[in-house]
This record gives sequence, structure tokens and C-alpha cells, in this order.
Amino acid sequence: MKPNKTKPTEQGVQAFLDSVDHPTRRADALVLDDLFRRVTGWQPRMWGPTIIGYGEYHYTYDSGREGDFLATGFSPRKANVSLYIMPGYADMGVMLKRLGKHKIGKSCLYINKLADVDLAVVEEIIRKGLDDLAAQWPVRAT
Repeated sequence: MKPNKTKPTEQGVQAFLDSVDHPTRRADALVLDDLFRRVTGWQPRMWGPTIIGYGEYHYTYDSGREGDFLATGFSPRKANVSLYIMPGYADMGVMLKRLGKHKIGKSCLYINKLADVDLAVVEEIIRKGLDDLAAQWPVRAT
């Protein structure tokens, strides 16, 4: 089985945040970094070249595939900000309705800009995601 492509790196989080070209994305990323630090109590680290992760977990699937991945985090991408909420959005329908303008993928929440959403709901979603993840796999601080 192939190992995960997305792995922790030695790249500095602040250097990455400072390098975000788009001024709104950079400002939103700084707000999100503060929010994720406060909610999780963990220091961030880079996962791959563009994902800022908080905490990690080790998984083993029934198929035998196993690995380590970030517990939660985000990436300020060109098109939007992607929030990574593991293991996904089960039972978050009510929160997502209150969130504001967004799109979702399997475990990604896409936001154009933070001005479009309620940050208190983002905080609720992060907490719920971590609780759901910890019910499946042991989560460790970073």
C-alpha cells in the first residue's frame, strides 16, 4: 500500500502564513491560526507544503492501510480557505446551516472568506470534529 502523500514537514508555519500572497487570504489565515490554536490548545505544524495542522492521529483501516494524519487544520488556497475537519461532517447539519456561505467535501469545508461565515460556528465545528475523531482514534497534541 502507498504511504500518505501528505506528511508533516519542517517548514515554519509563520513563514508560510507570511508568504500567502492574497491579502484577504493571509488575514483570514492569521485569524484561523489564532482560532485553531485557541480551540485545540495545540501548536500548529505544516503538513505538506500548504496545510497547517493541529494535533494528529494514527489510523488503521480494516483494509490494513494505516498512517498518521493531522487531527484538524486549514489551508489558505488561491480559490478559498479549506478547513480540514476529520473524520467529516456527520451530524453537523444544524451547525452548517448556521455557518454562512460555504461548500463541503468529504472532510473539507470550503469558505471563500471569513467575512462570509460565523466564526463562533467555525469554532463549534472544529470542536465537534475533534470530538468525533477522538471517538474513533486516539488524538495527540502537536
